[in-house]
Amino acid sequence: MLRLPPALTASVLFALLLLAALSSIMLGAMPLPALESLLTVIDAATGSAFSNLQSYQQAVVTELRLPRILLALAVGAILAQSGAVMQGLFRNPLADPGIIGVSSGAAVGAVIAIVWLPASISAWSVPVAAFISGLGATLLVYGLSQTRSGTSVLVLLLAGVALSAFAGAAIGFVSYFASDENLRALSLWQMGSLAGSDTHKILLASATFALLAYAFQKRAGALNALLLGEADARHLGINVERLKLELIVLTAVGVGVAVACSGIIGFVGLVVPHIVRMTTGPSHKTLLPLTALCGALLLLVADLFSRLAVQPAELPVGLVTALMGAPFFLFMLIQQRRRWNT
Repeated sequence: MLRLPPALTASVLFALLLLAALSSIMLGAMPLPALESLLTVIDAATGSAFSNLQSYQQAVVTELRLPRILLALAVGAILAQSGAVMQGLFRNPLADPGIIGVSSGAAVGAVIAIVWLPASISAWSVPVAAFISGLGATLLVYGLSQTRSGTSVLVLLLAGVALSAFAGAAIGFVSYFASDENLRALSLWQMGSLAGSDTHKILLASATFALLAYAFQKRAGALNALLLGEADARHLGINVERLKLELIVLTAVGVGVAVACSGIIGFVGLVVPHIVRMTTGPSHKTLLPLTALCGALLLLVADLFSRLAVQPAELPVGLVTALMGAPFFLFMLIQQRRRWNT
């Protein structure tokens, strides 16, 4: 496949991201003019009064569409970067944050908070419960995979599969005792949605992305060394076991926050890093920031499609990413099979 310079790829992705964001502000059940929509965003940011839109139209932009865009950018970037890190850590392009039980563990905490914790306790109850549960599940899986010779990747993967199965049973158990209202909220949340975007979630997801982007980029060189194999990475002076623990915990933090803010959105962390890797190469120093841009773009486009496909209703964005990602995943499996047969 043709390799593109990272700077060119970043410029193209950034331009597409701006176009997708403008389209998301304009389009929907109530179409709005592009310039006036953009002026409304400027007014909201600066306190000016350039826009000529009616007050209810401005409310659609600032209270409904703009928060969704901001949350989609942060969550998409988190999921995509977490996927790139997991694929680099396990040296497998088919790896995903879900393989170590992060998503499933976070989902259990969020479901328990939705059903059994009153919303009046705190706006942070669901994110905190998802984060604690996801981190706990990750540390449990990591602890089970420890051997005298280090971390067993096979045991790590098997423990992640077992934990995912247990999490599915736990979610089913909690759902069985949920009220009809909670069941509706749970079903929508499990399919992934950005409709509940608010200031708390945007701040939490944005701060998490900023911290993870810095932490992951700082370890990009070590991840590149790990691609050569654990033995070679150790010879280069890298503490492989410490690196694994740090990356797994950081991924758990990111995915836990993403699940708490938007529900379960699959395939972003699997598909996006593979696309970027095929375009610009495997070096994590460029792969990680480009993956963040591409992940934000993919989730923003998926959310726009979910709002336009069945107007005035909307599809859960997790269904859209699954419809986009599943065929690509099958394509990747076919490609991998061809390599094994050659």
